[in-house]
Amino acid sequence: MKIVRLILGDQLNQNHSWFNEVNNDITYVMAEMRQETDYVKHHIQKVVAFFLAMRSFKKDLSEKGHQFIYYYLNDRNNPQDLAQIISNTIKETNADKFEYQLPDEYRLDQQLEKICSSLAQNTDCFDTEHFYTTRFELRDFYKGKKQMVMESFYRMMRKKHSIMVTKDQPEGGKWNYDQSNRNKWKGKTPIPKEKEFSKNIDEIVQLLNDKNVQTFGNIDSTNFPWPVTREECLNTLDYFCNELLPHFGDYQDAMHTDEKFLFHSRLSFAMNAKILAPNEVINTVLEHFYDKSNDINISQVEGFVRQILGWREYMRGIYWKEMPEYKQLNTLNNTNKLPEFFWTGKTKMNCLKKAIGQSLDASYAHHIQRLMVIGNFALLTQINPDEVDQWYLGVYIDAIEWVEITNTRGMSQFADGGIVATKPYVSSANYINKMSNYCSGCHYSLTKKIGEKACPFNSLYWNFLSEKKEHFKDNQRMNMMMALLNKMDGNKLAEIQERATYIIENLDEI
Repeated sequence: MKIVRLILGDQLNQNHSWFNEVNNDITYVMAEMRQETDYVKHHIQKVVAFFLAMRSFKKDLSEKGHQFIYYYLNDRNNPQDLAQIISNTIKETNADKFEYQLPDEYRLDQQLEKICSSLAQNTDCFDTEHFYTTRFELRDFYKGKKQMVMESFYRMMRKKHSIMVTKDQPEGGKWNYDQSNRNKWKGKTPIPKEKEFSKNIDEIVQLLNDKNVQTFGNIDSTNFPWPVTREECLNTLDYFCNELLPHFGDYQDAMHTDEKFLFHSRLSFAMNAKILAPNEVINTVLEHFYDKSNDINISQVEGFVRQILGWREYMRGIYWKEMPEYKQLNTLNNTNKLPEFFWTGKTKMNCLKKAIGQSLDASYAHHIQRLMVIGNFALLTQINPDEVDQWYLGVYIDAIEWVEITNTRGMSQFADGGIVATKPYVSSANYINKMSNYCSGCHYSLTKKIGEKACPFNSLYWNFLSEKKEHFKDNQRMNMMMALLNKMDGNKLAEIQERATYIIENLDEI
């Protein structure tokens, strides 16, 4: 039987069972498509990284003897239509069957189901063999429960997969070391520099220009810092374990003007494209932890494991449980437009200038920059979550809808009304000052609530609580802040709201 198998751009798992044996009756098809470059406006580094990774994947497996048909973006015979690509490949190979791996995006899942229903050949789909969980494992776990608190899911995952547990109890006596993961980095703990990858990206950049693919953000053709090959990704994992892991947990929430990555692993693209598997990453980290010669504290490792085994699997489960309705949720009825400086980084607010500027320069910001600086500002200024989703999905190199939308519309913007987060992640300037050096030298004063030099976060915070208080009146985690709001002098609150209204109406001048 001759078979055509589709590989999507985020299914680059060389250890998939499909590749255990070489079979000349099986042809793998991959394609660089305008459908994928254009469904949202992407950061140029994101498009370049995916094309490089896809080409490397095809090269590695072709060298092992697997048969590939690969459609480059500028191939004359590339129809730029997924159904047509599949149909053409089936015809060219005289295939009897079409197979694919389950997509991780709802739109592609629906598209492939429709394509398969129109084919004369038999079809079949397979798991990607990447995640710890199945699509609906989280849905089944929370069945009958009132809330889907991540911590209970995380503890179940630790026990089920025997990760840092002894007789179902957590190693070190605690499940979660989050309280130990909130230190401010002051430059005294050195960050060893990683050897830079050497690769030529001029060809792909020129290809995107020639085909008028609309992108945004910046790229340096002489220094493309992202690991995209299997070898590069494994080297990055080793560098993280050897050099960064000993301090990862301490500073995982820290932000600093001089450092983009601090002690973060930069493995999210590698995992979301499935070049590396989550169990492969966690097992490697645990090997370093259990090697006593490395002297790594458990709080460093648990914080990392929680992000992958906990949040990453949790967010995917939420996505498949709640889609497609989830994409339309806007519980707080926010309707404002995204300010222009999200595309330029030009603002007098130093924290946003740094976090957004870094996002535009590197297609990267870590979770606290995304959540408590950029996302915090978008929520406090009541931006339409559709616009926030589009920006986050486009700007970050690791952003694929299953992980982006749950973090953005859910955790960051509280647009889902509390499915993911039990309270909105909002703060005044104090939190940003506590976790970074952004406030130092800023145009605005972090201690002032009103006046031209008052940090916008301060008035926006109280204005948001006031305007949305009906939404939070029954939220126990908001009780303390709502009580402070209710005790605030009416005239003072009115001044604060006037300042916040001015900011929201003049966002591009802030």
